[in-house]
Order: sequence, then structure tokens, then C-alpha cells
Amino acid sequence: MGIEKPKVAVITASEQVLAGMPSCVDAALYRKMADRGQITGAYVDGPLALDAAIDKESAEIKKLTGPVAGDADCLLFPNIEAGNVFYKTNTKLAGAELGAFVAGGRVPCVLSSRGDSAQTKLYSIALAALIAK
Repeated sequence: MGIEKPKVAVITASEQVLAGMPSCVDAALYRKMADRGQITGAYVDGPLALDAAIDKESAEIKKLTGPVAGDADCLLFPNIEAGNVFYKTNTKLAGAELGAFVAGGRVPCVLSSRGDSAQTKLYSIALAALIAK
């Protein structure tokens, strides 16, 4: 996608590593794996709430630093439910045209809706094709 080292925010409900919230624990593990070089090719940070991931002012208020905080290129959601709600909120309420895919399968899985625009469907297909390389 033309970003040499993308900034990936692992999205959760809180920036705290809360032991009772599996998505927070998973996010902290991903960040640590990236710190150790087990995940390469991207800056990875989490747990991050959505506002802290995409809004510099929110990140600053919460005293979050690093290359990802407030400037994420990619949002990694904890499950398909959260990702799908975010996706449809942006396309239907904000008129966004975006690409999305489901990670973790043996092959790329395009995340789109029958009600999506042709442009959004194209973006999702193109993104999945890039990921498949």
C-alpha cells in the first residue's frame, strides 16, 4: 500500500492491560512480540482505544507516546464483531470508502457487505490481494 513500515494499532476498550479483558492481554502480547522482533515489518502498539489510535490530541491527553499513538495506518480489532461494527459505521454513517479483510485464515477473506459501494468492494479485494502476496 506504499507504506514502508505501517503503524498498526491493536484496538481494545482501554489502554490499560486489564487481565480480565482478553483483548487487552492479546494486544499487549502483540506489542511485546513486535518489540522482540517476532512480528516484523510494522510498528505495533496496543492496547489502544480507538480515539488514542487515530487522534493525536486524544493520545497526548492520555500521555501515550510512540509512532502509532494518534497516527495509526491500520486498525486491528479483537474480533469480527468489533471490526464489522466499525466498518459499517464508517461506510454507512460517515460515507467512507475503505478496504477491509479478516485476518488469521489460511487465505485472505474480504470483509464487505452486499450493500457496499463498488469502490469499497474494490478496495477490500485489492487489500486482500496485497496481503496474499
